[in-house]
Amino acid sequence: MTLLRNPKQRKLLFSAGLSWMFDAMDVGMISFVVAALAKDWNLGPEQIGILTSINSVGMAVGAAAAGILADRFGRKPILLWTLLIFSAASGLSAFATGFAILCVLRFIAGFGLGGELPVASTLVSESMPAQERGRAVVLLESFWAVGWIASALIAFFIIPDYGWRIAFGIGAVPALYALYLRRAIDDSPKFAEIKKAPVSLKKRIATVWSPEYRRSTIMLWILWFTVVFSYYGMFLWLPTVMVLKGFSLVKSFEYVLIMTLAQLPGYFTAAYFIEKFGRKFVLVIYMLFTAVSAAWFGNATTEGMLMAAGICLSFFNLGAWGGMYAYTPELYPTAIRSTGAGLATSFGRIGGIIAPLLVGVLVGKSMAIGSIFMLFFVTIIIGALAVLFLGKETKGTELL
Repeated sequence: MTLLRNPKQRKLLFSAGLSWMFDAMDVGMISFVVAALAKDWNLGPEQIGILTSINSVGMAVGAAAAGILADRFGRKPILLWTLLIFSAASGLSAFATGFAILCVLRFIAGFGLGGELPVASTLVSESMPAQERGRAVVLLESFWAVGWIASALIAFFIIPDYGWRIAFGIGAVPALYALYLRRAIDDSPKFAEIKKAPVSLKKRIATVWSPEYRRSTIMLWILWFTVVFSYYGMFLWLPTVMVLKGFSLVKSFEYVLIMTLAQLPGYFTAAYFIEKFGRKFVLVIYMLFTAVSAAWFGNATTEGMLMAAGICLSFFNLGAWGGMYAYTPELYPTAIRSTGAGLATSFGRIGGIIAPLLVGVLVGKSMAIGSIFMLFFVTIIIGALAVLFLGKETKGTELL
């Protein structure tokens, strides 16, 4: 793999990947913390839904704002600022004294998280050769699984004995890493080409929706909404769903940790297939199998079935995420790339706002878990069809 033999590209991938890992660790922590908070603060399903959704509200605002700013001021400075914002808010969450304060801090943390992800993927995409670009971005996404595994380990070994505040405190560590990133990475060479002649915000947004890019924009917005809706609806509720299915809190953490480990091979296989068969192939196939896994998980009746379905769900869903992040920046030219990616990501985050709230309401109304997961089955199928019929293949093409 030529990418891994190039020291500069390898350093960028690893450096951006670590920031991605910290993001995932923070998001993953929420899914475990809410299960503990529900007991400590006596929260109902609707409050759990609000807490998980408020993070996504911040992510939606952050994705749009950071995407727009990165096309104006550069990928690197916006990456650093978003990293600092989310780590500071995460650390302060450890000192929250009530539900309302915690919600405010999770909104700010979400703003930083949501802003960092599309900017980091754009930076890596623009810094890699065409034949390695898709694989590089999927490998960048694989650091998300490492972050989730870290959050699951923290949840399993720390939360039961030391409480959820310690888990949030660990989330402040990335602030120190931002100081290293400031010297370790360079801005995108593509951005350097357009830096002297920036395009106005009004023109950038108009171009994103111009006839040339409208089809791609519609496809991306549907894709992002369906993937984010299903992911946050399912994965932020996994520990709680396990408890609802009769497992203890500690046992549910253990099972979710095992399921999370399946994310890594999901990413690595997607990274291999994305340059061999293309972006559309990876997205459509992995999303279809995600849909089947969601239906299977929701209707699992034995411990073995639950584990097997959960492992498949993690494998295929996160492989699809990798393909989506690789595909998105390739559909726009450099002058509007970060804006286009940021707006698509921001719209997708609306799905991340709605889904946890919706699951909270449905659980509160005693709807069967199987019926809830069939909703995710249908949603994911819609996203796969959008890519199949509206998407264009970008494998091996040079970025404009």
